[in-house]
Amino acid sequence: MNFIRKPFGYEPILTKDDLKRKVEKKKGPRANDWKSTLLKIWKIVDEQRFLLITVFFMVVISSILSLVGPLLIGYIIDEYILKSQFQNMLPIVLTLIGVYIILSISLFLQNFWMIGISQTTIYKMRTGLFNHLMRLPVSFFDKRQHGELMSRATNDIETVSATLNTSFIQVFSSLLTLVGTVIVMLYLSPLLTVLTMLIIPLMFLSMRWITKRTGKLFKEQQAAVGALNGTIEETISGQAIVKAFSQEKRVIEEFREKNAKLRKTGFWALTYSGFIPKVMNFLNNISFTIVAGIGGILAFHGHVSIGVIVIFTEYARQFTRPLNDLANQINTVLSAIAGAERVFSIMDETKEVDDGKLSEDTRLKGEVEFKDVHFKYELSEDQETLKGVSFHVKPGQTVALVGATGAGKTTIMQLIARFYDVGEGQILFDGKDVRELKRETLRSQMAFVLQDPLLFEDSVYENIRYGKLDATDEEIIEACKKANAHEFIMKLPKGYDTILASDGSEISHGQKQLLSIARALVANPVILLLDEATSSIDTVTEVKIQEALELLMEGRTSFVIAHRLNTIRHADLVFVMHEGQLVESGTQQELINLNGIYAKMLEQTDVLGNK
Repeated sequence: MNFIRKPFGYEPILTKDDLKRKVEKKKGPRANDWKSTLLKIWKIVDEQRFLLITVFFMVVISSILSLVGPLLIGYIIDEYILKSQFQNMLPIVLTLIGVYIILSISLFLQNFWMIGISQTTIYKMRTGLFNHLMRLPVSFFDKRQHGELMSRATNDIETVSATLNTSFIQVFSSLLTLVGTVIVMLYLSPLLTVLTMLIIPLMFLSMRWITKRTGKLFKEQQAAVGALNGTIEETISGQAIVKAFSQEKRVIEEFREKNAKLRKTGFWALTYSGFIPKVMNFLNNISFTIVAGIGGILAFHGHVSIGVIVIFTEYARQFTRPLNDLANQINTVLSAIAGAERVFSIMDETKEVDDGKLSEDTRLKGEVEFKDVHFKYELSEDQETLKGVSFHVKPGQTVALVGATGAGKTTIMQLIARFYDVGEGQILFDGKDVRELKRETLRSQMAFVLQDPLLFEDSVYENIRYGKLDATDEEIIEACKKANAHEFIMKLPKGYDTILASDGSEISHGQKQLLSIARALVANPVILLLDEATSSIDTVTEVKIQEALELLMEGRTSFVIAHRLNTIRHADLVFVMHEGQLVESGTQQELINLNGIYAKMLEQTDVLGNK
């Protein structure tokens, strides 16, 4: 099995086949059909019921007025223009103008209020997605591209937003207009109504043929957008590695392939969906021709008036216009459903359950015990990562974890932090099973100092305050002094108020590490989990970091993943891991006297110049 570098060390690289098996094994409800997706969206929209009813009321008014307008025009033609009663036309003309003014106002209000509804809905969807992401287990993020997840939180939700802004009203308005138009047309002339409706079967068959293809294509397009975003995010964040290994051509080719796939799916999705307005306009013209031709014959023989023909030609267009609008909205709706499915598929993922029974105020002493712990990652099938690991660490002891890559050091750290739960055996904190502690209670009494420290795009104050949100400026400054960070911070342009970039590019790796240690000091943890904090650091900075770490670990239970043995000379215990088993444990002198794996590792270190 291959491994990839992670915050606490190394983890298995998941292949496409692994991910496929993961999907096949996944159980539980999924947003896997349009009906369930639409119901979930409606549930959020329905929370604004009063405003939604108001919008519907405005839609009803505008639909009625859009029917009244042509009736008044026909009435004016038959009763005033054809009879040359121009002197009495003013009141009815003013009424017609009033109808269209009120129609315009109702259209503006329904659009204005619907924008508010859609933006509130999207706000709740985006908030719900982000909150859910924050409650998913670490293993979820290990198996997915971060850029692809970002695409779901931005592009897919924006697609839903665009649809709610326009399509929601359009669909309801079109249905009302369609029903009202048919009723009035039947009242005026059943024969002309039947002739007008001859195009409906053609419309239905056309829409069915087109949407059967566009639905699948829009889903593929959204997936292709997510994959492309993932590639862009990974490539940009990993530019140093790309250039260091001269992999520009490879990543450009990978981008080209995914971009070409997006172009292809986008081309065919828009091509098929572009047929809709063309087909609808063609059928509209046929309907108009039928009504005008047959209506003219009927009018010639006195079966209908000229005004009725005018009304019918307008209603013929008004009858097909809602159908045309509905057909045009199908493109947007299909794209939005595809995006919403991708959003809800994340929200359907099982959250990390904080099922601890002990009080949230439980304060740990720092005693940690593993009892015959077995563990395997979900995709490792029958291959156990830990095989019957047992040890006992007293409060305040420093434990060094050493061993080859893939030996299980990282897994021990992750189990202590309860990023994963054990398969068999027990992990005890102060004699209590870890599953009895709430995750938040446990992690709030831990601090992490990783080999690659993470900084946020914020001030130095706020980056350190992340360890304790209510820490005062004085506490932060004191922690920085203990961490040997105060001196270089004061040389920054604005001192502690300096805004750092998210990648911390304006300060050195060693300085970022000192800020990370200061953050841990402010947190005042009971248990420390430390990745090798002094690797790739110059000698002078290493001394400062080592001094800060020794101060940080004083009186605290500490677990240190050690890649360089000279950095763990003050460890109380050394655990030697080999292929998922704890093969040696004890003080350094005891392991040297044992003349086993650790002694050989130490000899190799001396041969290599203590590196």
